[in-house]
Formats: sequence, structure tokens, C-alpha cells
Amino acid sequence: MYLVGRRDILDATGNPTILTSYGGYGVSMTPQFSVFVAFLIERGCLFALPSIRGGSEFGVAWHEAAKRRNRQTAYDDFLFAAQWLIETGRTAPRKLAIFGGSNSGLLVGAALTQRPDLFLAVVCMVPIMDMLRYHLFDNAHVWKDEFGSVDDPDDFAALAKYSPYHRVRDGVSYPATMIVSGDADRKCNPLHARKMTARLQAANVSELPIFLDYNKFRGHSPVLPLNERIEALTDRMAFLCNQLQLRV
Repeated sequence: MYLVGRRDILDATGNPTILTSYGGYGVSMTPQFSVFVAFLIERGCLFALPSIRGGSEFGVAWHEAAKRRNRQTAYDDFLFAAQWLIETGRTAPRKLAIFGGSNSGLLVGAALTQRPDLFLAVVCMVPIMDMLRYHLFDNAHVWKDEFGSVDDPDDFAALAKYSPYHRVRDGVSYPATMIVSGDADRKCNPLHARKMTARLQAANVSELPIFLDYNKFRGHSPVLPLNERIEALTDRMAFLCNQLQLRV
């Protein structure tokens, strides 16, 4: 796990913390610059990036270990990373936020529905949330090798256990959640974001906000004009600064 922060934050305990990862398709998460992360680090956040299984940080076997029917392994790794940050005193559940988009959006969706008690806030961008029907829309059927599909009974059993939409439970206190999507997304159909937002809002009993940041022109890739991209990024930064009570 990479831990990045100001020196005073790295040496401190009980920090506001942001956690993300990917865990799919054999994609390796390596250090890179992010305006979003840099902004939050400057304001006192600890940034954590665990190399969870499903990627290929440690070779092909690392990917295979969390592929298809083994997908829960990636989510377990992510949740254990969150628990480690808490158990070692680096942060606390009321100071921990997670974010991710696309496959990483599925990751944080699984995390928030399986362990809502671990997190204060979630930013979930252009995700897939209904894993029982994902393959029926656009070209998502091409992901069957990675996730499997309900057409196979063994795949169905694995998908039903972690599908974020189906894991939402009434009467649960869920973290503050910002789900991001748009009409132009033809990779992760926006129906996932819309129905997940509605389901969480109906089930949630906490006073924390759950809302959908939606734009009819927004797609899976950053194709919006620069000024609109800046506005969207600012909204995400403002959301986390508000929830984590960061100094702006």
C-alpha cells in the first residue's frame, strides 16, 4: 500500500484519509499525479492506495486471484486495507473516505454496501452496480470473461453475493455518498448510477446525504469542455472537504 501525505500527517494519527484502488482487468495502479488527490493532501488528508488483487502489480496470478468467481477477493483486500488504516491508528471510520470510477466505482460500491460502518464518505463515479443485469446493456457483455454472467449458475451465485445494488439493505446507516454519471456514458450505462442512488436513498437511515451528480452530456471519458470538467472536479472536492471537515 502506498501512503502519501504531508510529513506532519504521515507522523500523526487519526488523520482524515482518502482510500482508492482498482482491482480488475489486470490493471496495475502505479504512482501518478492527480489534481484531486493533491488538493486533498494539501489540506491535511492522508492518501492510501493498496495494490489489491485483481490487478497485476505482482504478476498474472495477482489478477487471476480476483477474477470472475473470485471477485470478492478484491473487495476483501480493499476492506482489509481500510481496517488496517483504522487499527493502526492512522485514521478512524468517521474520518475515512473512499473514491473510484468505472471498475473502481464497482469496488467502492461493493465496499460501502458490505461495510458501511467503515466509511464516512464515498465518491462513486460512472459505476456498474447491478451485476445481475450488467451484461444486457450497451457492450458490457464483453466483460463476461472478467466478471462472469448470470447465464452460468456458478457465476450467478458469486455475482449475487456482491452485486452492490442487491446488497443494499433497508434501515442501514450508509455513508455520505456522491454518485456521478451521465446520459452519454455508453460503457457503464447510467441506469446503474440512477437506480443505485434511488435504492440507497430509500434504504438509508443516517442523516448523511446521498445524491446523484448527473449531466446529460457526461460520458465515461473526460469529453466535457474544460470549464465543465473543472466545475465537476470542484464539486467532488467540495463534497469531501465538507464531509471530512477539511480546512479550505
